[in-house]
Amino acid sequence: MNYLSDKHKQLSESQQSGLMLWFGQLPMDKKAVAIGLSLTVGISSAAMAWKGESSDRIYFCVRTPQRKLVCQDQNNRPFRMTPFYWSQWKSDGMPRQIVRNPAMGVNGLVKATNPYKPFWAFGGFLGFALAGWMLRHCQDEEKQRAVFEDIAQKRDAAKAEMAARSELIESYRDVAIAEVQLQADLDLVANDRTVDIQKAEIYAHTEIEVTQMEATDAIFEAQTARMTEQQKADYIKQLREMKTPYLQGSQTLARTIDPNDKVTGADSQAIAPSDKYRWINNTIGYPTLIFGGMGAGKSWTTREIIWKKVQAGWNIVALDPHGTSVEWRGVKLITGYKEIASFMQWYMDEMRQRYEDYRKSGLTEEQWTEQLRNSGKMLSVICEEFTTWTDNIVEPMPDDFSDEKWKPDPDFIGKWFRCAMTESRKQLMIPLFVAHDRTMEILAKAKGLSKLRDAALLEVQLIATIDPITTEAKASGQGKIKLPGHGQWIDIELPKLDHKRIDFRLDESRTVNDPPTIDKATLERIYELEFNLGSKASDTQDKPKKLSPMAQKLYEYLTRTERIEADVREFKGNFKVAGERFTVEQIKGWMYEIVGAGLADWIGEGIIHLLHEKE
Repeated sequence: MNYLSDKHKQLSESQQSGLMLWFGQLPMDKKAVAIGLSLTVGISSAAMAWKGESSDRIYFCVRTPQRKLVCQDQNNRPFRMTPFYWSQWKSDGMPRQIVRNPAMGVNGLVKATNPYKPFWAFGGFLGFALAGWMLRHCQDEEKQRAVFEDIAQKRDAAKAEMAARSELIESYRDVAIAEVQLQADLDLVANDRTVDIQKAEIYAHTEIEVTQMEATDAIFEAQTARMTEQQKADYIKQLREMKTPYLQGSQTLARTIDPNDKVTGADSQAIAPSDKYRWINNTIGYPTLIFGGMGAGKSWTTREIIWKKVQAGWNIVALDPHGTSVEWRGVKLITGYKEIASFMQWYMDEMRQRYEDYRKSGLTEEQWTEQLRNSGKMLSVICEEFTTWTDNIVEPMPDDFSDEKWKPDPDFIGKWFRCAMTESRKQLMIPLFVAHDRTMEILAKAKGLSKLRDAALLEVQLIATIDPITTEAKASGQGKIKLPGHGQWIDIELPKLDHKRIDFRLDESRTVNDPPTIDKATLERIYELEFNLGSKASDTQDKPKKLSPMAQKLYEYLTRTERIEADVREFKGNFKVAGERFTVEQIKGWMYEIVGAGLADWIGEGIIHLLHEKE
């Protein structure tokens, strides 16, 4: 054995036994014989130690007052003890009722049948211990041998694999050489054919030129047939001195074949202003991120993009935590982080519902998109101040959860952001994010999504400049755009604006100072988007006086409680049917039915004014 150090050698030798050294040198068959003999000795000694008694016994009885002898206890075990304890008991004062059992041995004394029982037991222990020791030694040697056997097997397998590879490489070498030779032969034949073809082409071209020269000579001879030698010489001199005709005015030979010489420069300038803002059209149908520093012009540019979307027929929902209806006329405005969270939950549910309807529709992707477009379900979600959402928006609690059991998802905004980026385009629910930076830590704090952002978002960076007089940041009118899946940033020019657009209504009769109102058509459109996505709003107006059962129950409840103005946030907790409560969205849907039936008017967000008393 190779020892690691002298200390290792000393410890190993101190633990070794001479007997085991002798045993280790024996061949395997003799080791088996030695182990068998040791086991035989152990088994025989154990058998001898098992039988008989190792000491003398005195059996005795107890004489009862009735002169009866009792020689065993209640379990029929005889009363007995060794002569030593009998004599000691006798010296201490044995009761007179104790007498020897005359039925056992000689006056109750039974001699030991196996006086060497302890020695036999010790011999059995030694036999088994020695056999176990030898077996353990054999096991240790077998374990060491198994390691070498495993190494040897792996070595043999490696040799066999190398031999197979060598044979395969040798076979492949022959095949490769044959392929190269065949390819060389083919190339040689092809080269010969190419040379022959080129020779034939040269010969043909030469013959053509020779024929042309002969024809030219024949023509020249025909033209000069009646000329004298002097006239021929003068004619040849005249041909050699002929030049390109002169060009008129400022013309040059290059300009006579230049297409730009036929079109003035003013024509190209006339179409330039309409082309430099063409990038805005790309933001209409793509999930878009607009980012830039303070004063870069994000709000003004975003509103121009929204105006393009409105003109293209998109329904706009603006999610502005601090927005006011004055600055968002003509679009659906949702303010407050709690209300935005509810809309985000509706957005993801609606996205899943649209994909489920698409799978069941049997339409192609183009047909489904066209159906959504024709039914007016193009929805664009404007996410203003997106940088602040993560710190203020919490996943809304479903109605079927209690406050104790509900734990909001910390990645709620991240899931919504991923859904809006990747799944929105095919269902025409396009988002437009407005933030201060493009990093994922800023955008919903969703780490690890930078590749998804680069592949899914159309990004527009607005560049700010510093006013030299006020030293404040202001819009430079310049920016950069990056298309989804492309790494190149392209310089763009922003539209020149003289005011911030706050009115997105297409009605030409409107004025800038009109108070913000929500007309019936807008409410019907909102209802179609949020609660009646399966059909158009006009479908619900076929029978204006007909209410659904739940809308009828809500109307009866409002009239029964003698309400003139009903705010959904006030009576939501008290309105229930058969012990069942309902969400704000469900109640709003029934309120739209009541208003559509002409029984109430909207006076605010979620507030109606009842027109009829209960009959």
